[in-house]
Amino acid sequence: MPDSTEPARIVLFGATGYTGDLTARSLVARGARPVLVARNKDRVTALAEELGGLEVAVADATDPAALRSVVAKGDVLVSTVGPFLRFGEAAVQVAAEAGAHYLDSTGEGPFLRSVFERWGSVAAANDAALMSAFGFDFVPGNLAGALALEKAGDVATGLDVAYFVKGFGTSGGTKASIAGMLLEEGFAYVGGQVRQVRAGRRVETFDVGGRTMTAVSVPGSEHFALPQSYPHLRDVDSFLGAPPALARGMGATTLLTTPVRRLGPTKKAAQALAARLVKGSTGGPSAEERAGAAVTIVAHARARSGETLATTVLKGPDPYDYTADILAWGAIAAAAGKVQGVGGLGPVAAFGLAALTDGSAAAGLVEA
Repeated sequence: MPDSTEPARIVLFGATGYTGDLTARSLVARGARPVLVARNKDRVTALAEELGGLEVAVADATDPAALRSVVAKGDVLVSTVGPFLRFGEAAVQVAAEAGAHYLDSTGEGPFLRSVFERWGSVAAANDAALMSAFGFDFVPGNLAGALALEKAGDVATGLDVAYFVKGFGTSGGTKASIAGMLLEEGFAYVGGQVRQVRAGRRVETFDVGGRTMTAVSVPGSEHFALPQSYPHLRDVDSFLGAPPALARGMGATTLLTTPVRRLGPTKKAAQALAARLVKGSTGGPSAEERAGAAVTIVAHARARSGETLATTVLKGPDPYDYTADILAWGAIAAAAGKVQGVGGLGPVAAFGLAALTDGSAAAGLVEA
């Protein structure tokens, strides 16, 4: 890898998308000069000129060969091309095979599972690290969970992490991701290993600022990432806050779509329908709308008996702003040679808890 005194090159894939644009601006604000990559030459050139004359390249998300001509060993590749289940494979493949560190903004469980299970060993063989879901999905839960586990000690064998968002708007890519996720298998960390389970199988309540809030279980990176740093864990679940009726409805929806997921032609038809439902929605919430959003993350470290041993609560800004800022922080840290391992890594294993706490605080996410 490059010497720490000479930062590696940062390559931002999907730079003209909603999250990519925010990430490009955050990188530049922090003194980085990333290479901006997108499929539309005119749009990416205009953005590069606006941000101070950055280098650009043109590559389509479905064309690994085009991306291979841009990414080299030792680079840091940041991918914001979503939905990742449709468009994300090329970037992680190229990074793993080329020996480039990789971060992405996915929140899609099946995709991040593929990063860990399929591409992690490829990256490790090429001295590179893959850090999937390095945004609001799912860095806050990893951080809150690790802080709770540090308080609880080795006697904690279970962890529940829940995400609650207020005033959150969604981009077109996020809507497509959500639609696609309903058609994919879920998973959780159960009995000391990642197991295939139905998303939405658990609906639980959490105390959030003195209020009882409901959340439904979802697949997340915490299931893969936190056992790397805390091997005494046996059970990990991630939850997404939702009103009680909606939480129960999400659970029922995943139950009803189980037959769809198992029938190839039916699944393809449903995926096409989901794509049509979100087609044309490429923007996201404005800066003013994002300013009104806030997040709360709650993590409970539990004993084998189910007793809560320690709790951590984090509060932060709009998820898109946090995603752009933590991606920028992670990419700059990786470019400076601060990644602490190779293969598929969670954020704690990649950078250490102290550094991740500081990086998240700089992005606005702090312990309450």
